[in-house]
Amino acid sequence: MQFIDLAAQYQHLKQRIDKRIQAVLDHGIYIMGPEVEQLEQQLADYVGVKHCISCANGTDALQLAMMVLDIKPADAVFCPTFTFFATAEVIAYAGATPVFIDSDRHTFNISAQHLEQQIERVLQEGKLTPRAIIAVDLFGLPANYPELEKIAAKYQLKLIEDAAQGFGGEINGKRAGSFGDIATTSFFPAKPLGCYGDGGAIFTNNDDYAALFRSYRVHGKGKDKYDNVRIGLNSRLDTIQAAILLEKLAAFPSELQARNKVAAIYSTQLINHFEAPHIPEGYLSSWAQYTLKSESRDLLMSQLKSAGIPTMIYYGTCMHQQTAFNYLNHTDADFPVASSLCKTVFSLPMHPYLELATQNTVLSKLFTLTANATE
Repeated sequence: MQFIDLAAQYQHLKQRIDKRIQAVLDHGIYIMGPEVEQLEQQLADYVGVKHCISCANGTDALQLAMMVLDIKPADAVFCPTFTFFATAEVIAYAGATPVFIDSDRHTFNISAQHLEQQIERVLQEGKLTPRAIIAVDLFGLPANYPELEKIAAKYQLKLIEDAAQGFGGEINGKRAGSFGDIATTSFFPAKPLGCYGDGGAIFTNNDDYAALFRSYRVHGKGKDKYDNVRIGLNSRLDTIQAAILLEKLAAFPSELQARNKVAAIYSTQLINHFEAPHIPEGYLSSWAQYTLKSESRDLLMSQLKSAGIPTMIYYGTCMHQQTAFNYLNHTDADFPVASSLCKTVFSLPMHPYLELATQNTVLSKLFTLTANATE
């Protein structure tokens, strides 16, 4: 049993992907070939924004956002503590200070209430200049952008959507990748829309931002690659990955339906045994992960592993607990919800090619284990 079955997806799309790759091999334009521009246009159309700029990976997408917004030392950028390291890493790399925010206890996403409290605290202390918010669409569920956009406007902060896990998610029909001033995503293979290597993209409706992104991703180029008008990065999506993503994007709507079908079965069966993921009214998740909470997590995971059922922990260490951020002097008491989540969450196998019989095996074993635990 696979936690995420990329091999099954490849077999389903094999002829189409192989044909796309062969086309790249035939024309031989391996960097910034025609498939890259084609993919960017299709991604922009799918998300519903004016501009999509591809890049080398999701971390670079976030770093490029810091560069375009001119985030610098003495700036404060607010982000969740319960997330992957890259979200906070790019803030520190820019020389700014990450200000961590606790999680919403129902969705696990960034808490709008705690965010506003932290903004007020930073303003009162007067040591840092609040500049931006990075919200993460955790496990496939978009963050609470209706509230986050109000807070960003109130305090004149830029809002960045980290949609690496949320691509395909929606709020009232508005798709992930279209919220805030800038959105980013990752095409890491395990993401809802993933390639066969590294890749990333940025989304925006701002023409000036888009022009800067296109310059920064190629060494800060001006009119051509030998006219460098600013210091940038070497962060281009290669053509073969773009070709693969074109076929995966074509299949993505049906895969998204399949993911939601798998999640619905999990939730219906597990609701009386675990705290199942909460999807607010009007929201659609892309189910990058299907995550449960259990005080007996470690024992359950060990027993599931013995039965040949893979599970994963996203995330076992919060940002405020990372050694790299010890200098901020946080304790778990500062982030009680997130600190509890990292001790109790675990994720079940989730992908669009998960067969019902395999899913029933997972559920049957979970029911057996929970029944034994209560005896």
